[in-house]
Amino acid sequence: MPTNFTVVPVEARADGGQDEAAGGAEAAGGAEGTEAPGPPEGEPDCQSPGDGNPRENSPFINHTEVEQESFEGKNMALFEEEMDSNPMVSSLLNKLANYTNLSQGVVEHEEHEDDSKRREVKSPRMGTFIGVYLPCLQNILGVILFLRLTWIVGAAGVLESFLIVFMCCTCTMLTAISMSAIATNGVVPAGGSYYMISRSLGPEFGGAVGLCFYLGTTFAGAMYILGTIEIFLTYISPSAAIIQADTAEGEAAAMLHNMRVYGTCTLVLMAMVVFVGVKYVNKLALVFLACVVLSILAIYAGVIKTAFDPPDIPVCLLGNRTLSRRGFDVCAKFLAADNSTMPTALWGIFCNSSMPNATCDEYFAQNNVTEIQGIPGVASGVLLDNLWSAYADKGAFVERKSTPSVPVPEESRASGLPYVLTDIMTYFTMLVGIYFPSVTGIMAGSNRSGDLRDAQKSIPTGTILAIVTTSFIYLSCIVLFGACIEGVILRDKFGEALQGKLVIGMLAWPSPWVIVIGSFFSTCGAGLQSLTGAPRLLQAIARDGIIPFLQVFGHGKANGEPTWALLLTALICETGILIASLDSVAPILSMFFLMCYMFVNLACAVQTLLRTPNWRPRFRYYHWALSFLGMSLCLALMFICSWYYALFAMLIAGCIYKYIEYRGAEKEWGDGIRGLSLNAARYALLRVEHGPPHTKNWRPQVLVMLSLDEEQRVRHPRLLSLTTQLKAGKGLTIVGSVLEGTYLDKHVEAQRAEENIRSLMGVEKTKGFCQLVVSSSLRDGMSHLIQSAGLGGMKHNTVLMAWPESWKQEDNTFSWKNFVETVRDTTAAQQALLVAKNVDLFPQNQERFSDGDIDVWWVVHDGGLLMLLPFLLRQHKVWRKCRMRIFTVAQVDDNSIQMKKDLQMFLYHLRISAEVEVVEMVENDISAFTYEKTLMMEQRSQMLKQMQLSKTEREREAQLIHDRNTASHSVVATRTQAPSTPDKVQMTWTKEKLIAEKYKNKEPGMSGFKDLFSLKPNQSNVRRMHTAVKLNGVVLSRSRGAQLVLLNMPGPPRNRQGDENYMEFLEVLTEGLDRVLLVRGSGREVVTIYS
Repeated sequence: MPTNFTVVPVEARADGGQDEAAGGAEAAGGAEGTEAPGPPEGEPDCQSPGDGNPRENSPFINHTEVEQESFEGKNMALFEEEMDSNPMVSSLLNKLANYTNLSQGVVEHEEHEDDSKRREVKSPRMGTFIGVYLPCLQNILGVILFLRLTWIVGAAGVLESFLIVFMCCTCTMLTAISMSAIATNGVVPAGGSYYMISRSLGPEFGGAVGLCFYLGTTFAGAMYILGTIEIFLTYISPSAAIIQADTAEGEAAAMLHNMRVYGTCTLVLMAMVVFVGVKYVNKLALVFLACVVLSILAIYAGVIKTAFDPPDIPVCLLGNRTLSRRGFDVCAKFLAADNSTMPTALWGIFCNSSMPNATCDEYFAQNNVTEIQGIPGVASGVLLDNLWSAYADKGAFVERKSTPSVPVPEESRASGLPYVLTDIMTYFTMLVGIYFPSVTGIMAGSNRSGDLRDAQKSIPTGTILAIVTTSFIYLSCIVLFGACIEGVILRDKFGEALQGKLVIGMLAWPSPWVIVIGSFFSTCGAGLQSLTGAPRLLQAIARDGIIPFLQVFGHGKANGEPTWALLLTALICETGILIASLDSVAPILSMFFLMCYMFVNLACAVQTLLRTPNWRPRFRYYHWALSFLGMSLCLALMFICSWYYALFAMLIAGCIYKYIEYRGAEKEWGDGIRGLSLNAARYALLRVEHGPPHTKNWRPQVLVMLSLDEEQRVRHPRLLSLTTQLKAGKGLTIVGSVLEGTYLDKHVEAQRAEENIRSLMGVEKTKGFCQLVVSSSLRDGMSHLIQSAGLGGMKHNTVLMAWPESWKQEDNTFSWKNFVETVRDTTAAQQALLVAKNVDLFPQNQERFSDGDIDVWWVVHDGGLLMLLPFLLRQHKVWRKCRMRIFTVAQVDDNSIQMKKDLQMFLYHLRISAEVEVVEMVENDISAFTYEKTLMMEQRSQMLKQMQLSKTEREREAQLIHDRNTASHSVVATRTQAPSTPDKVQMTWTKEKLIAEKYKNKEPGMSGFKDLFSLKPNQSNVRRMHTAVKLNGVVLSRSRGAQLVLLNMPGPPRNRQGDENYMEFLEVLTEGLDRVLLVRGSGREVVTIYS
């Protein structure tokens, strides 16, 4: 035992320079030892013991070059042989302490130019406030708050708007709780929600939800760009519109075209900025955040100011209808000047001339023009008017219900009149879909987990605080908007009654431009960040390799910048921009985000309910009920927003899921779905009864016995092909094999053999399990498999094996003794047995029989398995076009006509279509050939076991035995018998030989045969041989050209001394048939005529 031990990595073993040190250690310490060389130049000498690393100097060894901590080798000598695979704890802790996890994004791109920086261990510096709270705040507060929240309050009323916001904020809060539990259950690398979902729910769910999250982020970029252009064209520079409308009706369409043109240009510009350098986007993030914060503060300051000094913002009403300040300045019909009244510009719009006696619009003539304050202030009591909803159809007038008006008959709304009309139909569920994107962005903190000082503390705290803050802002804004702003102004989406000014901007203090400019830059920045984050998310999915066709998007520039992913993101984003309507794009991304959040909640609920040992989140304030409530709320919100969008999003996710399941790479991430499957399997196994199932539930649960060659490859792959073709019954399949030896010596070969079998199962598309046993003998191993394969109630009931073709050869590993004992084992275990003879002639799964017969020879009834197997085979494409024929054997005293009718009726009740034929076997005397064959069989039972005998050699040796036998018993037989011919000495029998034998028996010289027969072979063997010969002749006469022949397999003799004779009987029985499946039922019924 070496007293000074150091594990040395192979690549670190130097060019012999350590021999002297080793020798010195040997001389001084009196024990053998080898030392590790020093670290390569340029690398820090900070490695730890236990894994081939330098150790401290030992005071007990007089050598200056001995490395650090060599005395630990003495202290840990008990574990020295395992240190190369199991490092010491100090080594493990050192590696964990030096672990760094840079966020996926700009950091590694900036460090690409200097490779040495990558080796430096950087301690992340960001805390909760900077790293999580502010990014979440910036992502949550955005375009909807500035452009749509006032309109939502006006349409839904304060109460329903409060409900909308409360539902959405509750949804994100519950999701944040679930996300915090997942994020604190170990280190979360960059990748955010995709990483959490995929590692918690598996590659199928992870890929599907990851792509949905990617699409949501991409469409969010389109929404932010559309919001930016809407602010620019509507509130900053309306004159910049490229496409002008000729009429008022065409303004909406012209606006959409302008949005498409400007949006596409903006998208190209933003994509170029992201392509050139992501670090510029990250550096501008603080500016964008400042814009958001200043805008929020300006809103609150404006609300406070309205309490004592409301702004003077007049709104013109005609009756109770709101008028757009377009084409007139004075809100009156007449204007008094110089003791006279003059019609105003408004009169000229509604009347056909400016004269007082002109013909005017009927509603204009019947109703007065009034002017009200658009923002009366908090103390005005307008909150009570805005409590209830005011949903309207598309094109409806924006009306103030409390103002009296004179109704007029239904009119054709004249074009050009300056009414404020609703542009889309409003209803509760639609507003939910438009509003929900304003609460997304809660994943911003988890996406930066690599940059945080303590991610497991910062992510829950920062995310939940950000949601609480933004929820308070949204809920308070709803109440304050309803309390400060007149209802008609709230419902005026584009501020037409305010001369095209932003409604929320008119409330802000000190200037509306604070909101306009702030919202413009914040939406612009949010769009840039979406275009930055989405390609990296796609790149992370592509690099995981779970979706093969996306792998091209895992590549990019030399520094890792996802160029191709950015291109695809821009193209998808362009589709959102071509929609051009913010109100139409918002529900689309709501679906994708809601689906993502739903699966985050599901992941937490599954992990909590499964109680997996590795589920130990540091965040304690979670519960499966909260996660389940969050999941249910997400699902409900999806269908509340838009049921057809929800179904479409689920269809996309379902298609991706099935694609990954079918074509994707196999990944084992220890995810919850695998754990759920294990739990479900355990529950189902405990529920499955241990006894035999009911006949109606019976299906072949197959144990396939494979034999392996010296290189652990399968000898008969076609046996697995047959198994696959039989699996129309969808039962259990266990593929078993036995290696001879001890497990300690053979475990490497066993692993290799198992890999080969699994590979072949994949090629043959055999769905099942592989079970390989190492045993001291093949016989014991096969017995163990038959006894113990399977688990609980899921055990095999049928054994499938190949016929041992070379059973007569002495060196055959799978000898006839093993085969017969296996037959006995299956009988004792009450299991069915299928033996495929000439298995290498069976068809592969790719072959197709265009015609042919499957012949069933039903001799004895042992459960009906013979009927069921052809039916199952014909479900597979290989055998689908084959006809099924059933033959049964009638004895002399049987009524064959009645037997045929009964059999046809039986098959009719079994719902199996097949041709039926009853074959009569005429009783006749046992032929001399049968006697001779039986005698030869008994005498040569121990002499035909030489290795690889050719047919000629086998015939020659058989003839020698026969000649010796006849010479010793009868001189007459030798004199009258013809020269030896191969036919006479064949081991097996054919019809032609029997006929020839009968004629020979009539020739003179019968006394020779009488002498031969006087040896009196075993009469039981003679009867069995007679049955085999007769039955083989009948089968050959009917089924020589059949594609497959199924035969009842007789059982082995009770007397074990006749086992080899049993093999000979089976050989004779199946002689001359290409594909034979010998079937031995378990004795219990497997088919029933009852439903």
